[in-house]
Amino acid sequence: MKVRCHKNRGILNLDPESWNALAGDSPFLRYEFLAALEETGCVGDQTSWQPCHITATSPDGALLGALPLYIKYDSRGEFVFDWGWANAYEQAGLDYYPKLVSAVPFTPATGRRMLVADNAGFPEIADALLGAARELGRSLNASSLHVLFPTDEQNNFLADEGLLTRKSCQFHWHNDNYQSFEDFLSRFSSAKRKKARRERRRITEAGIQFQHLSGEELTNDDWDAVFGFYAKTFLRRGRSPYLSREFFKAIAASMPKSIVVILARYEQQPIASAICFRSSDTLYGRYWGSLADFHSLHFETCYYQGIEYCIREGLRRFEPGTQGEHKISRGFTPKATWSNHWILDPEFGHAVAEFLDREREHVEAYMDELAEHAPYRRGVAFPPPAR
Repeated sequence: MKVRCHKNRGILNLDPESWNALAGDSPFLRYEFLAALEETGCVGDQTSWQPCHITATSPDGALLGALPLYIKYDSRGEFVFDWGWANAYEQAGLDYYPKLVSAVPFTPATGRRMLVADNAGFPEIADALLGAARELGRSLNASSLHVLFPTDEQNNFLADEGLLTRKSCQFHWHNDNYQSFEDFLSRFSSAKRKKARRERRRITEAGIQFQHLSGEELTNDDWDAVFGFYAKTFLRRGRSPYLSREFFKAIAASMPKSIVVILARYEQQPIASAICFRSSDTLYGRYWGSLADFHSLHFETCYYQGIEYCIREGLRRFEPGTQGEHKISRGFTPKATWSNHWILDPEFGHAVAEFLDREREHVEAYMDELAEHAPYRRGVAFPPPAR
């Protein structure tokens, strides 16, 4: 078996079909998505995300495994916050950057990070990929290696390999074989059901209409409007958007059926949108933006419309992104998410481990408290906080 790190052109050095055979159903792990990030300059030269994906191949050159990996020079676009760790390094007179991050850039969605072929032995290949990442970290004098948003199974594997485990929380919606949106609302308590209906009625009475469009159904004018909404959300916070118009143009062409844009129109003009991605069983909400200020527009565009889409399409889960306690009252429930961390400096590694133990207690108490505020009637089963 040969293990190799691909710098410079990153994934563009690799065969798309072989990579996608490992990536499976996740839209974010597919060659088209990661290649578009590199080709359009969202990662790579002149950015803080430098691709250095690691691959394992058989003697005859077949791709057995891969680890999406980046050399990072800041902590932006990761959604697992380690600014405090970086400050502690700086105060000690040490450099926290560069560091290594295995993640999908700008995408806090759970998925496999060690991609291993079905006919290959997972422990052996995953060990080789992880060992190569650690060796790369040492050669770069990087402070650390971070694996962000792995699956539960891979989180357990990485913990067994000695990486520190960090627990966080998102809010996900689960489809309990609902036949309609009203069937879903029937599980709510009376007060919460009335509130949701009132929010939706405000949008209807305002004359706002919605479309659910795939990448191939959006016109160039639609994409210009949608990108403008997305960019405005970042600019309001004084930051440039992570992704470019060229990136969206590229993925609309290369993976159109993986894209779902929820587009709101008022008097036939686009006024808001939510850019989502989908797999065979999950809708992922990613980017929202608007030009108008209608009451409940955000809730309808980002949550209720996505739930309706999942029910209609038979998707099992809706992950609308990070943060947002307001999602609870609209039917989303707490779900544990993970990250794994290897700190080169033993003293800092010990300090981080102690911090993570304390933080975990707070996260679990937070999840328990929020679960008590779920809108479902007493006696109606819904997913408890996943531990």
